Amino acid sequence: MKWIIITSPEFLSGEATFIDKLFSSGLDLLHIRKPNASIEAYIQLISQIPSKWHSHIVIHEHFELAEEYNLYGIHLNRRCSKIPATFPGRISCSCHSLEEIVKEKETKDYVFLSPIFDSISKVGYHAAFSPILLKQAALENIIDEKVIALGGITACNIPLAREWHFGGVAILGDLWRRMSDPQVEQYLKQLHCLLHHV
Repeated sequence: MKWIIITSPEFLSGEATFIDKLFSSGLDLLHIRKPNASIEAYIQLISQIPSKWHSHIVIHEHFELAEEYNLYGIHLNRRCSKIPATFPGRISCSCHSLEEIVKEKETKDYVFLSPIFDSISKVGYHAAFSPILLKQAALENIIDEKVIALGGITACNIPLAREWHFGGVAILGDLWRRMSDPQVEQYLKQLHCLLHHV
């Protein structure tokens, strides 16, 4: 299963150093999502992350930086939904229904489906799909290796995401609230083992 982390919407002290630690712990992809950030702020964060990880970074805004910094790709959402005319890289997008997945999967490298579980970072943002519906979607190959589970992902529910045939998980709230936790190294090892069957 693919292990993806989405950044906190706000810039955090020590964020680039922590991102380096995430990649060293086996992280597959980092999605930088800072909805209100300027291009200068994006450049500053990307420049602080060791360049060896740049090819594992996806950006949600300021798509022109993808080629400039040799990033993994761009992520389309409601705010930034246009693919740059000459963009040659990988493209992902956000989906909030099974119908959207069917439509978008054909032309995207992978897609997010959310919310799968009750959100940790967004209060009142509850799971939108029943376990029965997700099982059926897996049986019909709607959910497959190109579909990433997002929303309320924790170490405890990763096995369920695997059972529903998701190709990976995107973690946000559960990770960033642990950034200063002395036990964070153990948590990262646990995630790596769960996702990569080590």
